Amino acid sequence: MNKFYFALFSCSLLTSAAWAQYDNNPGSNHGNRFEQLGTMISTPNEYRSASGAPGPKYWQQKADYEISATLNDDKQRLDGNETITYTNNSPDPLTYLWLQLDENEHKKDAESARFDESKMQSKMTIRQLQGIMGHDLDLGNHIVSVKDANGNALSYTINQTMMRIELPVTLPPGQKFRFKINWWYNISDRLTIGGRGGYEYFAEDGNYLYTMTQWYPRMAVYSDFQGWQNKQFTGRGEFALTFGDFKVSMNVPADHIVGGTGQCSNYAQTLTAAQLKRWNAAQSATAPQEIVTLDEVKQAMKNHASARKTWTFHAENVRDFAWVSSRRIVWDAMSTQIDGDKKVMAMSYYGPEAYPLYRRYSTKVVAHTLKTYSKHTFPYPYPVAISVEASNGMEYPMICFNYGRAEKDGTYSEATKNGMIGVIIHEVGHNFFPMIVNSDERQWTWMDEGLNTFCQYMAEQEWDSRYPSQRGPAYKIVDYMKLPKDQLEPIMTNSENIVMFGPNAYAKPATALNVLRETVMGRELFDYAFKTYAHRWAFKHPTPADFFRTMEDASAVDLDWFWRGWFYGTEPVDVSIDSVKYYRLNTKNPAVEATADRAQYDRNLENISTTRNKEAGTRFAVEADTALQDFYSKWDRFAATPATTQSYQAMYNAASPAEKKLYDSKNYFYEVSFSNKGGLVTPLIIEWTYADGTREVEKISAYIWRKNENKITKVFAKTKEVKGIKLDPYRETADIDESNNSWPREYQPSRFELFKQQSLPRGATSGPNPMQQAQKSQ
Repeated sequence: MNKFYFALFSCSLLTSAAWAQYDNNPGSNHGNRFEQLGTMISTPNEYRSASGAPGPKYWQQKADYEISATLNDDKQRLDGNETITYTNNSPDPLTYLWLQLDENEHKKDAESARFDESKMQSKMTIRQLQGIMGHDLDLGNHIVSVKDANGNALSYTINQTMMRIELPVTLPPGQKFRFKINWWYNISDRLTIGGRGGYEYFAEDGNYLYTMTQWYPRMAVYSDFQGWQNKQFTGRGEFALTFGDFKVSMNVPADHIVGGTGQCSNYAQTLTAAQLKRWNAAQSATAPQEIVTLDEVKQAMKNHASARKTWTFHAENVRDFAWVSSRRIVWDAMSTQIDGDKKVMAMSYYGPEAYPLYRRYSTKVVAHTLKTYSKHTFPYPYPVAISVEASNGMEYPMICFNYGRAEKDGTYSEATKNGMIGVIIHEVGHNFFPMIVNSDERQWTWMDEGLNTFCQYMAEQEWDSRYPSQRGPAYKIVDYMKLPKDQLEPIMTNSENIVMFGPNAYAKPATALNVLRETVMGRELFDYAFKTYAHRWAFKHPTPADFFRTMEDASAVDLDWFWRGWFYGTEPVDVSIDSVKYYRLNTKNPAVEATADRAQYDRNLENISTTRNKEAGTRFAVEADTALQDFYSKWDRFAATPATTQSYQAMYNAASPAEKKLYDSKNYFYEVSFSNKGGLVTPLIIEWTYADGTREVEKISAYIWRKNENKITKVFAKTKEVKGIKLDPYRETADIDESNNSWPREYQPSRFELFKQQSLPRGATSGPNPMQQAQKSQ
């Protein structure tokens, strides 16, 4: 049988001076980055299946609340009594219950006020000094009584922010226990004391804005995977809470407006006739309608009513309840259609200082958020969604607190506007994670903040193609990923132990999910799997293992390497193009190869002396005396002869049709060597620039690193000549060093400018508010 052999000529184009020498397993090129997670995640069982879905015997507890509260606007005090009906759906008999007393975080002797570091600075805020000096205020929960349904006193123990109630008899599986708590506390100034709830005082008009959060004793979660979640609340790690039904009555000054979780059942008694008419009209409005107008608010701010009103709200299947109360809030609302036919009331509450921004944007951003999140998860199930301007950001079922205040002249900066839109999307989005997909925030912050920030990024990008998202795009996390390893922690770090909270709990997991969607899995597979997770765990308590398993189960994509690197590790992405070699087919055709062979022969004869002699105009002897020239001076040693032509033709004729097709293809072969300098394995996204100016993007799975996690070589066959190669052209992998991502190397200049030094008045800035400047010029 005749065999047709291909010979290749090579030309080395770029060679790296050194290779990165990083490996999880020193001395080997194969580490453990592609090993399965195994015992790193919990073992499946009858409560949580190996697919990531709730198991056949999944259970969760239920806690129903009836609460009556009285707000004292003169003393900034809240008095309350509540009746809790706790249902033990677990298979375990319970001898005690744990409740959360989050207001105890503010007590003057709170442990959380003493175990953080502190330093003096040249400029200190009142809040910073308060943190150092402490306070002598009577803050924290005052428990008046704890009794069973028959009025018998129950024994209880308070440990910082947790309260254990001893049950008079064991609570068996499937049974309920009903008990009552009477309590009060002094409301804190959240701008000086800190915290998520409290009051804000407006000295210019002598009024208060109350944002009532973590305001009542709340049941802790008892779950199949950890028993009681009774880790102390220190101000950072948020909450693990039990679903239930709420009926809440708030007695407040008669000129206050109240908004809260759920639906109000007595607007007819709390609103004026005009306000009630506007509320009814808003039920079908497609644009925000003011229920309480700015003029009404300005009038109410002038007087403090002595009379009182009681507002009553009810909510089903929620994990918490929060509310806002003040005489200085505008209220607008509009009807929003979710999933075609479900009506949700999108609403906003805000003071006069936020009116220029909130009146235009807030409620429409609420509606946009509900629609976008519903598309990517499940249809929003609750009847209302509320955004409250309170100069901070925090979330609760159906209501959240945000910021976004204009200047006194009504103007605002673009950064303020975009920041407001982003925080509203984020906090409203928390209705989905963790208010409905109810993860344990104190244990795994990323499961609510990270997943929600990822969804926030998608909503921002669907709000405006030019929206400057700060979390989500891969290149935005680079500065964090470049930090020294001793400053980095895995995403899978307990909430209280995270040092760099924003990057670790919000930005990195959001970026990871964006990389997973856009680069690793693709949108179709990712979106289906992500939606499956959301549906499976809506109104339930998922763990990280449930998320990891569902994403793989619903997509048929093995992602253990991804979870291991992004969630359990701290390595960054840094892939380098180390060398590029070009190969071409040796056709053996003397008519074709003569030119290349002749050029190579001439290159082999070149040397520095001859080159410089030619540049100097040296007249060589054989050129000066033609008698020195003979047959070999003119002989073309590479010219085709009858013998070489006949030999080539015989070789070609002996080839099979498949061999002839490959021979005639005239491919260009490029052998590219890559090194994994960062350690985090990643897909290769390669942009090829051809000699004719066209471009092509090619993606190779991260599995290319599975046999050698440090360095790999791959040959690419191209039908056109390549002039440039670039890794990660869309900056989608969070590569921390783009200087080694191209061949030939690309250098991006940094700009500098000449300026005449000048002194600005203390406190002045060189960047005016463009809206303010435009108004002044009119």
